[in-house]
Amino acid sequence: MIKPIVRRSRQQYLLLKKFGMALTSYCLLGAVTSLAIQLKLLAPPSAEYRWVLALIVVSQGVFAGLFLSSANLRFRDPSLLQPQMLVAIISLTVLLPFFAQLRGCLLVFYVPIMLFGVFKLSLKVLMGYALLAFAGYLMVMLHQALNHRLHDPALALLQLFALAALLFWLCLFASHTQKMRKRMHQRRYAMQAQQHTLRGMMRELEDLAATDELTGLYNRRHFLHIAKRELHGMTANQQHGLALLDLDLFKRINDVYGHAAGDQVLQTFANVALACLRDGDVVARYGGEEFVLLLPNADAEQLSKCCERLRLAFSCSQPLESQVVNLSVSIGMTLLGQDDDLEAALHRADLALYQAKREGRNRCIATWQDADA
Repeated sequence: MIKPIVRRSRQQYLLLKKFGMALTSYCLLGAVTSLAIQLKLLAPPSAEYRWVLALIVVSQGVFAGLFLSSANLRFRDPSLLQPQMLVAIISLTVLLPFFAQLRGCLLVFYVPIMLFGVFKLSLKVLMGYALLAFAGYLMVMLHQALNHRLHDPALALLQLFALAALLFWLCLFASHTQKMRKRMHQRRYAMQAQQHTLRGMMRELEDLAATDELTGLYNRRHFLHIAKRELHGMTANQQHGLALLDLDLFKRINDVYGHAAGDQVLQTFANVALACLRDGDVVARYGGEEFVLLLPNADAEQLSKCCERLRLAFSCSQPLESQVVNLSVSIGMTLLGQDDDLEAALHRADLALYQAKREGRNRCIATWQDADA
């Protein structure tokens, strides 16, 4: 919720800055007018001129009110770019008759007006505003000519041609700029697509590096990484269950039924183990026919019940498309405490596993005493 508000505030701040730039253009126009009056190149402001200035001030006051109250954000274009450009072109065109022979000085102010739209408006819309500016200037010249107030037709024609050239150049510049922006956007999207693909490939590589290809379980290296992380995050009152599991007589299965059958047995055990575990429990292939189990936040009773449930489920399972029968697994269990050493805990589980093998296989044996259970 906070991020959209921050983005909105940032957007409004930028829009206010752009509006401030537009106001600066009006202030510069006012400065040019004042200088012309001081140099006696322009007659003192008439009542009509003051009315025009008042309307310009009112229009900018309306825009300022919209931006300061954030009411502009209700519009489809919060920048109000097109209304501002339209008002600016009309205002500049209405001021032209008051400048008489100095009207050519105002030509330069068409540039900042058009530049505001170069980077946002489409070329078609921008050309429409260019034609509006040219038509307005032409109508002023024709009006002065019809009222015999065009003192120098040759100069007026030159100014008209200069404005046409200026607007044409701005349209060319906009076309070039927008093509460059389009290419940059395309390259950016291409780079984003490549980055997305690379991230996907990196995730696949990470999965491959962490997963046993045959069973789909975590491999030994990734299990040790998880176990060390869990051990590091333990509190004084926590215990984790740890067990080593070895499939009984697995070498005989490979010798009698073939390695394909042995692979099916491994896959069957992986599926059974995943079905017997809670969310958050971790089982991994430790090597060959040996597996390792980590039960976070589990006491001796919970670990024993989980391992016994897994042992019984595996003994009742039957690999598909295989004649292997009488499957069993031996399990060595221990508990992992906060101050425990992972290698030492794995060694305790390994000793318990060997004891289960010696006592006839297909059973769960624990070494709780070394884990203060």
